[in-house]
Amino acid sequence: MTKEKQKLRSMILTALFAAIIGVLAQITIPLPLVPITGQTLAIGLAATILGSRYGTLSAILYLIIGAIGVPVFAEFSAGISKIFGPTGGYLVGFIPATFLIGYYLEKTRFTLFHAFIANLIGMIVTLIFGTIWLKISAELTWTAAITGGFTPFVVVGIIKAALAAWLGIIIRKRLLSARLLFSTSSNMKQSA
Repeated sequence: MTKEKQKLRSMILTALFAAIIGVLAQITIPLPLVPITGQTLAIGLAATILGSRYGTLSAILYLIIGAIGVPVFAEFSAGISKIFGPTGGYLVGFIPATFLIGYYLEKTRFTLFHAFIANLIGMIVTLIFGTIWLKISAELTWTAAITGGFTPFVVVGIIKAALAAWLGIIIRKRLLSARLLFSTSSNMKQSA
């Protein structure tokens, strides 16, 4: 297969994962300050399956689509005001989280263990970005920001990290064997 066709498939998968993030964002459990959503699960899946480059591009594309007004953010919301609002830090945090998950896996191995560690790192990065942003934009104390924007999401985040790792590795292996996904770097280590 030519490099152009591989790149086209990667771009299609990137767009597909941007859509998947938007769909999973609609799975919400409301909490007082910040709802629990399926977005972080989708971010973990995108990074675990696509790697750092295309996973990050899918997160960026998702944010652009939402910023221009397509209702892909939680609870079918959209607009640049969501990104700059009190919960916007979580959205912005998806970019470094996705990159770090994919990068970690590319530098280690695409195994369940490493995918779980990578997704835990991504969860923590997202929560840190979100909590800092929440504290500043909502003018909260650090205690209130951590209590409302970090602590309630740790256990759920660990569960989502495990689920993203497990599903991501399974789907990645199947896409690779079907030749629908290609390793973009010669140093990317696949699971044995």
